[in-house]
Amino acid sequence: MLVDDHEIMRDGLREVLQRAGDFDVVGQAGDGAAAVRVAQSLRPDVIIMDVMMPLKNGIDACREITEMLPDTRVLMLTAASEEDAVMEAVAAGATGYLQKYSGKDRLLNTVRDVAQGEYRLPADVIRRVFAGIRGTAQSKADTGVRRLTAREREILTLFAQGLSYAKIAETRGNQPVTIRNAIYGIQNKLGIETKQGLVVWAVRSGLLDDYQIGR
Repeated sequence: MLVDDHEIMRDGLREVLQRAGDFDVVGQAGDGAAAVRVAQSLRPDVIIMDVMMPLKNGIDACREITEMLPDTRVLMLTAASEEDAVMEAVAAGATGYLQKYSGKDRLLNTVRDVAQGEYRLPADVIRRVFAGIRGTAQSKADTGVRRLTAREREILTLFAQGLSYAKIAETRGNQPVTIRNAIYGIQNKLGIETKQGLVVWAVRSGLLDDYQIGR
C-alpha cells in the first residue's frame, strides 16, 4: 500500500514496484487519516508511507496502524531534511526508513527486507540521529552489554548498523536463519520486545561508538 500526498510520487512508486514483478500494489492513500482507514480495510503486508502529510502525519498514522495491525510492516519515506523524524518513526513502530532520493534498487531491496520482517534503517542515519541519546540509561545499558557474549555483541552491532540477516551471515560465515535466531535470543536475554527497541538499546549502550560511517 502506498501513502503520499503527491499523486505523482504514488504513481512513480507503483510503477517501480509493479515492474519488479514480485509486488502487488493493493491500495493508496493521499493523507495519514485516509491511510489508517484504507489499511484497516486492506490489511496490506507492507505500507510505504511519507512522513509529512496533511490531516495526519505519517508518524501518527504509523503509530495507529501498527497498533491496529501488528503484522503490517511500515516503511517510512522522508526528504533529506527530515532525518530528525527517524526517532519518532522508530518509536511509532516503523520497521524501515528510507530517504526519497534513494535509488530504485535500494527501494526494492528495502521493501523486500521489510516484508520479510527485517528492520531496515541506514547506518549513517542511525549515527546522526541517535548520537545524542546516550546518557541517563548508560549504567543500566552497560550492565546489559556485559550479559552478552562476544558473538552476541558482534551480531547486535552489525544488526544495529542496518545490515540484513543475509549480510550479517555473509560477514560471519553463518546462515541467515542462524543470525535471525541469534537476534531473537538477544531480545529475550535483554527483555526487549521489538527490533526497533533493540537498535535503540545498542546505540545507547555504545555498541556503535567505534563504527565508522561509510566503512
